[in-house]
Amino acid sequence: MSTYVHVPAATIIGPLEPSGQRPGADSGDPQLGILRFDTDGAVRAGVWESAPGGWPVESREDTETCYIVSGRAIITDGATGRTYEVSAGDVIVQPQGWHGRWDVKETIRKVWSLR
Repeated sequence: MSTYVHVPAATIIGPLEPSGQRPGADSGDPQLGILRFDTDGAVRAGVWESAPGGWPVESREDTETCYIVSGRAIITDGATGRTYEVSAGDVIVQPQGWHGRWDVKETIRKVWSLR
């Protein structure tokens, strides 16, 4: 049975647990913060934040859907070369196998869900 999860807005915009620099970062100093929601494991979810910097994504192991809470990033789709500027209010889906690049321009925060 799935677990119902409610996370108040104050928690979404509140402090996160520091988790160091983004692995594979090749520009800037993208220090990360995270808050994982208490889910049943079938779906993983939480809040993630990154300071400015960039990194390649080689091949996603899962599908991630996220809502951008604040900040700004340029995401490049590796298959098409197309770039997307994402900012507060945007929703993005990065499917399993997706590859490309993240370049965070202003500290970005997202609520994410993985399947």
